[in-house]
Amino acid sequence: MPSDTKIVKLKLDVIFKKMFANKKNENTLRKFLESVLELPENSITGITMDNVELLPEDIDDKFSRLDILMNVGEKQINIEMQICNEKSFANRTLFYWSKLYSGNLKSGESYDKLPQTICINIINFNMFEDTTDFHSHFQVMEKKRHTLLTDKLAIHFFELGKINKKPDTSNKMQLWMQLINAETEGDLEMLEQTNVKEIQEAVLILREMSADEKMKELARRRELALYDRITDLEVSRAEGRAEGIEETKKIFKLFMQGYNAERISQELRIPKEQVQSIIN
Repeated sequence: MPSDTKIVKLKLDVIFKKMFANKKNENTLRKFLESVLELPENSITGITMDNVELLPEDIDDKFSRLDILMNVGEKQINIEMQICNEKSFANRTLFYWSKLYSGNLKSGESYDKLPQTICINIINFNMFEDTTDFHSHFQVMEKKRHTLLTDKLAIHFFELGKINKKPDTSNKMQLWMQLINAETEGDLEMLEQTNVKEIQEAVLILREMSADEKMKELARRRELALYDRITDLEVSRAEGRAEGIEETKKIFKLFMQGYNAERISQELRIPKEQVQSIIN
């Protein structure tokens, strides 16, 4: 097969879910989780899925989230693949974590019964500009002493745009992200040559999916829906920038006419602080 042959992209949430939420691929999911969460090898003994079903309307709906929710031992883990760069994504992730965490406590139960809740976000955009590391791990710590308050909260971000192209056999976390980033048969061949068994097995699964016409149609439909979503976001941002420019012009016009910040604020019904930040 030519190295430039296109494959179904694992970074598409629908393909990711089809692969990792499949019961017959549970060992692949186990190896993936142990690598990305840096858990000891073979430490995961059981996985229970909670939301494995894919509905047709989810595939075509550009606003649906196709995450994987599971119980892994005493841990609750959610994995989400995010293609679109949403401005409030960090807050949305924290909100979703809190809903998962608090939703586990039944009436009358002790807080000790709440499980460790882990959110894994694999994102196709750069979220943290202050680092070149593709993996960011957030917990709750005391600001000065860096003392961990609790291990019940863990939120991970994996930024695909920061992944190196060249495989490093000593870094399984990175190998998995390179697999998720793969778009051609050549990318799969490069990963296959690492001779890392679990990666080779995952490559084989992805090849089988790429040869399936139904899977390719599924990927095409989902990619189209996500493209529409990205287009909507870009249009919305462009409209917001245009409105901001017009607003700034009006502020400067009144300012040049001798209006002070308070008067401009009253005339345009804009917060005084916003006016001052423009004219100062």
